[in-house]
Amino acid sequence: MSKIRKSAKGKACEVRLEGICRDNTETTVLAHVNGAGVAKKSLDIFGAYACYDCHCAIDRLPSLNHITNFEDALKLLKFYEAVLRTQNIMLEEKLIKL
Repeated sequence: MSKIRKSAKGKACEVRLEGICRDNTETTVLAHVNGAGVAKKSLDIFGAYACYDCHCAIDRLPSLNHITNFEDALKLLKFYEAVLRTQNIMLEEKLIKL
């Protein structure tokens, strides 16, 4: 397991989906952006710290090309915003660098 994946342990959920998120830091993992290919995960830098509930909600979303309703589009936007917040944390913790 990479340092970035390990870094998710005990972190706050950055996805924060309204009505879904419980921000249970005991369940936080690195949720990867979909789209790297069949049965492939994206690079760890394209992930967000997500609690179990938000991670499950994100995993159930259709791919970007198949979003058909506003609610799913909003969830996907929230996830991508969380990826950016997580990248900021990773930069501050020197897990990644520019």
